Amino acid sequence: MAEKALLALGMLVLALVLPPGPGAPLIAVVMAAATLLGARVAPRLWLSCAAAPMGFLAVGVISLVLRVDAQGIGLAPAGFHAAATLAARSIAGVTCLLFLALTTPTTDLISGLRRIGVSAEITEVALLIYRFVFMLADAALAMDVAQAARLGHATARLRLRSLGLLVANLLPRAFDRARRLEIGLAARGWRGDMSVLSDRPAPTAKGLALVVLIECSTALGGMLT
Repeated sequence: MAEKALLALGMLVLALVLPPGPGAPLIAVVMAAATLLGARVAPRLWLSCAAAPMGFLAVGVISLVLRVDAQGIGLAPAGFHAAATLAARSIAGVTCLLFLALTTPTTDLISGLRRIGVSAEITEVALLIYRFVFMLADAALAMDVAQAARLGHATARLRLRSLGLLVANLLPRAFDRARRLEIGLAARGWRGDMSVLSDRPAPTAKGLALVVLIECSTALGGMLT
């Protein structure tokens, strides 16, 4: 856990302080290789998790490249340079966070946050939100399957109507599930401390030295312009 956190956070700092070229692309390549080759995460899973942040990034890049004024739509001055800098640093940062998220269980992240002194209230809220996200996703999936079984997806118009009904009913369902979760925790004698088990081995000097070597090599390569 410590080695992965040191690698991900260290590379994230390098993505912010190093020049965007060639520092950011180098960091992105190193972290993608660490995730896909080192941790053997499935490429399809990695791409599916990267799709959402890359979509937001694409919108940001377009807003930097184009400008809208009284004369219409045109190219913004120095827009391509700003967009390239944003894209490079953002992609490098996303690869760092994906490495940590896809290779580290939530219980280990929560335990690590507690060990470095993060307050129990923050870690408990984070753990509950993590659990609630999956509960909400399960509810949305069940509602979507029920709509499809009732021919709610037969045409494009019906699909759009079904989507509106799903969104309208999902929030009340979410509040209901949250209330039942709260009642269940209270019935089990919850006192504000949700214990998690983590049997990860302690960090080793060899592992930490390897991480530092990778980061130093990346920093040296990123400063060579």
